[in-house]
Amino acid sequence: MCQHQPLCPTADSADREAAHPVAYHPEQGWSLLCNGVLLFEDTGELLPDGQIIAPHRPLRTRHVTAA
Repeated sequence: MCQHQPLCPTADSADREAAHPVAYHPEQGWSLLCNGVLLFEDTGELLPDGQIIAPHRPLRTRHVTAA
């Protein structure tokens, strides 16, 4: 599927999110990568085989200040 040089990572690679986007719809919150992965803005993913990858954003840390 990928025509890029060097080739983009496959959908089953750990770095699959590094593939080039071929369709980008920020108003709907998703991008289609050239490896067939549907990447959502919340960092969730839908793989070409139907597998769902839960969002994996880093958790925010709260800073508590004493008054």
